[in-house]
This record gives sequence, C-alpha cells and structure tokens, in this order.
Amino acid sequence: MCASSELVCTMTRPSLSGLVSAKLPEHMNIFGLRFSPSPWITVLTVITAGLLASLGMWQLDRAEQKRQLLDSWSHKAGEEKIRLTASLKADNAFRYQPAEVSGVMDAAHQFLLDNKVYQGRVGYHVLTPLRIDHSDAAVLVNRGWVPAGTSRSELPEILVATDRVKVTGILDIPPEKVFSLGEGEDRAPGWPKVLQRIRLELQEQQLGYTLLPAVLLLDADQPSGFVRNWRPVVFGPEKHRGYAFQWFSLATVLLAIYLVLNTRRSSDRNVQGRSDNE
Repeated sequence: MCASSELVCTMTRPSLSGLVSAKLPEHMNIFGLRFSPSPWITVLTVITAGLLASLGMWQLDRAEQKRQLLDSWSHKAGEEKIRLTASLKADNAFRYQPAEVSGVMDAAHQFLLDNKVYQGRVGYHVLTPLRIDHSDAAVLVNRGWVPAGTSRSELPEILVATDRVKVTGILDIPPEKVFSLGEGEDRAPGWPKVLQRIRLELQEQQLGYTLLPAVLLLDADQPSGFVRNWRPVVFGPEKHRGYAFQWFSLATVLLAIYLVLNTRRSSDRNVQGRSDNE
C-alpha cells in the first residue's frame, strides 16, 4: 500500500506526460457558430494575408514618394535659375532646380541611356557632356529622346555643335540604385556608349574629367535637342493607390474565405452527431 504522503504527492503533482498530452480546444462556439480551422490553414492564411497587406503598404509609400516629387517639381518650376559651377555638391535639394551653364559640348564623347520609351516607342536619352567654362569639370546634358534603330548595332545620329553655348534646363539627380540587366554595353569600346543606367564614377573614368553630381534636363526651347517632354514621374500617385487597394482587397477576400470555409452552425454538427449515434 502507498503511504498517505505518497497519495497526497500523487494527487497534487500531475505527471509531465499528462501535461504534454493535453490538447487545446479544437473549435470555438460563437453565437451559435462553430469555428474549427486547421492549424496549418490558419498559419498559411495569416502569412499570406500579412504579405498582401505589406504589399499594399509598400504601394502607399510609393504613392507618397510620387506625391512629394510632384510637389517639388511644381514648387521649383517658378524659381530663379542657379548658375552651375564646378563646386556643385550632391544634394537632393537641387533636384528639379532650374539652372543655366555655359561651356562647350563634348561632341566626341556622348552617351545613350537605354530603354527610354516615348509614345510607345523604345529609344534612348542622349547625354552629352558640357565642359564648363573656366573649369576642369563638366555636366551631363540630357538633350532628349531619340528612337532606337532596327537593331542594337544601329545607333542614332546625335550630332551637336562644338561652339561655346549657354544652355538652360532643370537639374535632376541620378538615382544611386536602379535595376538593370547588365553593364556589358556600359564598358564597351567606342563612342557613343550605350548605358543601362547613369553611374557617374564610371562615366568620369571613361571621359577622363570630373562630372557634376547632377544631370541637366535641357529645356524644350533650347536648340540642339531632341524630343523633350520632361516629367518627374512616369505615372502619378493615384496609380499606386489603386494598386494598394487591390492588395488590401485580396487580403480581405482571403480572410473572408478563411472564415466562411471554417465556420459551421453548431446545430448542424449536433444533428450530424445524433444521426451517427442512431
């Protein structure tokens, strides 16, 4: 026989195996409804809905960025032009600032910025270095869009005069991180060079002189340019808001399907249980 102290001990200290084998409730009854989802389905639904919601938040953030760019573009459109010098420092505060500069175009060393679309046609933006007067520096002048040839080897004619000129335009700051499919053409010999993106350090090495940390978008009324229809963004913030609404809607629909498929009336389950017993 067990001692009384042992009986007390057995009654007051449940075994560890008993705790481990205890099960959580498999369903909940709420307002006469039985909610009994599979744990794996629950985890998968939560992860997927969270991912969809995060994509919606990302699109809202993109919309806010576009709104700020449009506000900056509109605000600076009427400001007085600044004169570019070799002392210009990289600063986003100069983005979309009207500017002017005097110097000579380097017609022998030009760049073609690839994958630029205008009215449904693929082409290039022509980037021509302008050697600034009384300076060893230059600024890349975006002279506008030209259509691409029938093949990659057929490059457009991008002639420009080499007389001293004074040009006006709008400053833009090249993005530091842009997705591109490669840089093989960027380093290819010969001129003009086809670029997938602007990388000022590489372009400085290719040219052999310093470039200002900005690009001048040539004004539409300036000579020696091509098609110029400058806009700060390809499409406005409203499109990003539309995308965000789609992502949030998908998350909502997913959660609704999850709830509907895993909810039954308690009376239906009770009826089924009585039928099984009979």
